Amino acid sequence: MEELLKSDFYFDLPQEQIAQDPLEDRSSSRLLVLDKETGEMQHRHFADILEYLHEGDCLVLNNTKVIPARLMGVKEETGATIEVLLLKRKENDVWETLVKPGKKARPGAVISFGDGLLKGTVLDVVEEGNRLIQFSYEGIFEEVLDKLGEMPLPPYITHKLQDKNRYQTVYAKYEGSAAAPTAGLHFTRELLQKVEEKGVKIAYVTLHVGLGTFRPVKEDNVLNHHMHSEFYQVTPEAAKLINDTKAAGGRVICVGTTSCRTIESAANEEGIVVPGCDNTEIFIYPGYQFKVLDCLITNFHLPESTLIMLVSALAGREHVLHAYNTAVDMKYRFFSFGDAMFITNNCLTEAGN
Repeated sequence: MEELLKSDFYFDLPQEQIAQDPLEDRSSSRLLVLDKETGEMQHRHFADILEYLHEGDCLVLNNTKVIPARLMGVKEETGATIEVLLLKRKENDVWETLVKPGKKARPGAVISFGDGLLKGTVLDVVEEGNRLIQFSYEGIFEEVLDKLGEMPLPPYITHKLQDKNRYQTVYAKYEGSAAAPTAGLHFTRELLQKVEEKGVKIAYVTLHVGLGTFRPVKEDNVLNHHMHSEFYQVTPEAAKLINDTKAAGGRVICVGTTSCRTIESAANEEGIVVPGCDNTEIFIYPGYQFKVLDCLITNFHLPESTLIMLVSALAGREHVLHAYNTAVDMKYRFFSFGDAMFITNNCLTEAGN
């Protein structure tokens, strides 16, 4: 494949269909079920996902936890307001950050947060204009951050989040993400319990979601796009659950594109998931042969994004765009706090099982 055009993944989305607030009940969002082979669709609610899961399947969940990574500070010299977004933890209280406005954060600049509860010194400018900042504080960094930081909501959400936990999955465990693995936001603890009672195994993996997930594809030819790097970890227990499921003929169903990218990165050429941790820059687009994943629970993604390319690799671009256009016509809610989609096989027979 020499060329894949960004414009091939465009669809028209009215602004008012971008969900600004989470629903009261996580599992009450709508669910579009898409048969990846035929393109046939069913329109359900998320709690109905139980009808489509079978005993012997394995659900793969990303248990990363979003940190309140957005900090508002002032430059000590001038009093200018500066916004800092924590991207990646380095050593010795140094973080790679995104700073706005960048021109006010030259190396040597000191930024004060929360009347000096937290201070940051800009050390260096690295790739893409990101800043390395060394922080100083009294006590425990996470506690200071919890007091001063805000959830780094995506740029298309303009409403203020009333409850920090609503941008967090109920199974979030390991801190490190700058964005939530949003497909998991639909699950409640009760629904997960019913999933297990049905004989479906649950494997937890970790991928710390970076802000690159929102970075637009700038290249017209998608194949020239450089994918951002994200840290992932697959435990021996999770790898065994997934590999045993495949060996027994069950389906591996990823919740979210991050879980998908994790297990596809961790799998060898034979499709065996190998435990361990690494950084991945995997870019999945049409033509990709999935090594492990069979089905995907996901949200509706931005036009021309790497994520709509990933779902198109699984279900075919025509099927996906037809489903997206149907969802627009039927007033589904889109993006992080929006409705969900289940990309599966034989969707018309499954619900009867």
